[in-house]
Amino acid sequence: MEFNDLKTFVDRHDNFEIRVIGHAGSHVYQVELEDVEGARHMLTRTGKPVLFRTLEDVYLELKRAGIHRAYLVQQVPHEEMVGREAHYRDPLTSRMPLVF
Repeated sequence: MEFNDLKTFVDRHDNFEIRVIGHAGSHVYQVELEDVEGARHMLTRTGKPVLFRTLEDVYLELKRAGIHRAYLVQQVPHEEMVGREAHYRDPLTSRMPLVF
């Protein structure tokens, strides 16, 4: 989903979750939206995933879209290296609430 479409989506829907995915060791963040049907959409610009260097940059962008709450989840590369599903895909056990 394009960041430009996020504000429109937020205005029309109220049952979704925003996840800020932190990649361990790299200090880079991506934003993912999960809709009511469980479909996951990585937020993009001109078709390319948007990478943020700081959480402050993420907050500013999400605030512009009318979002005031998200969840921070940490991607742990160890999980994938040992053949398990990436840990951040289990949002109930790996998320930390962010309110801004």
